[in-house]
Amino acid sequence: MGMASKAGDWAFKAFTAGLGVATIYLAATFSVNVYRGLAWHNAQSKMDKEGSNEQKPQ
Repeated sequence: MGMASKAGDWAFKAFTAGLGVATIYLAATFSVNVYRGLAWHNAQSKMDKEGSNEQKPQ
């Protein structure tokens, strides 16, 4: 194998590893954001229920 071929192989491996790391990072942050969004939505629902109980007409 020539020097250029080895350099190309290493460049491809580095690029592929970078894509793998980026994929793992994006999957992890997506999961965290989904969890935070669901937690926020749950908190909003609780606040809405508590607010409607406090403002009942007499």
